[in-house]
Amino acid sequence: MFQKFASLISLMQVFSDEKKCVDHFRAVRWPDGVVCPHCGSCEVYDLANGTHKCKQKECALKFSVRYDTIFEDSKLPLQKWFMAIYLVTSHKKGISSCQLAKDVGITQKSAWHMLHRIRAAIEVDRTEPLSGVIEMDETYIGGKEKNKHASKRVKGSTGNGSASSKITVIGMIERGGDIRLDSVPAPREGFVRPLVRTNVCTSAIINTDESKLYYFLKKQYQHLTVGHAAGEYVRGNAYTNSIEGAFGHFKRSIVGVYHKTSPKHIDRYLNMFAWRWNSRKMGEGQRVNALLKSAVGKTLTYKALIAK
Repeated sequence: MFQKFASLISLMQVFSDEKKCVDHFRAVRWPDGVVCPHCGSCEVYDLANGTHKCKQKECALKFSVRYDTIFEDSKLPLQKWFMAIYLVTSHKKGISSCQLAKDVGITQKSAWHMLHRIRAAIEVDRTEPLSGVIEMDETYIGGKEKNKHASKRVKGSTGNGSASSKITVIGMIERGGDIRLDSVPAPREGFVRPLVRTNVCTSAIINTDESKLYYFLKKQYQHLTVGHAAGEYVRGNAYTNSIEGAFGHFKRSIVGVYHKTSPKHIDRYLNMFAWRWNSRKMGEGQRVNALLKSAVGKTLTYKALIAK
């Protein structure tokens, strides 16, 4: 049975030592009993140190509850991992590695790796396509050209910069429902069309601005537009205020918490934001347990994280 907690202090009281953390994660990972992650056998020995060994002679391998998870090769206690997961999933704009390092009592380098491992465990549910009324828009992530080092400025870009100097993000939100966020190499139909086909039901009504990027939608969807260039933001039931509000929230988290992000890591930040948005109706403890469930099979070594 899962332990319940609704605040950081109650989490610390519930998981006061490593054994309680291990027992909880074991219950989350194997609710029907321990299963060998190597061969899938349900017949295992429970060893004295809290680890396990497969009973099958062909396998006979030892393993712990951390095996093949984001915790696998970490020397940090699970208690600190649970604290970090709580803070990441609870703070609506996220938490920086510098702040997490202070709160949990680890180095900034360890906190940075920890945060990326947690983000790597995120799984935005895309099994069901968005339906009903959908708002869709694009935004651009990146600093102003004038604030960049001369060596990093894009030639020909001035002021706030252009799409060529920033990361392009496509957002789709179901009114009253979930959000999907994806980065694309450039704001072109060839990159956007597959995202719509994968994420949106054909019977949906899609709302966008009048950008040429979305002209292709009229061939397959009911497509409503608003003329932002002409100062129009609502036309009957046609508007994109929800997705623009979500973009504003995401950008404030980048500027205020993380300060910047790179194309290499942007998708992890997008998935983390979308997952938090989609799980907004969950309780604090429910979100922690949901993330723990998805932590299996998501290893991310430091070498892989910093590889160019």
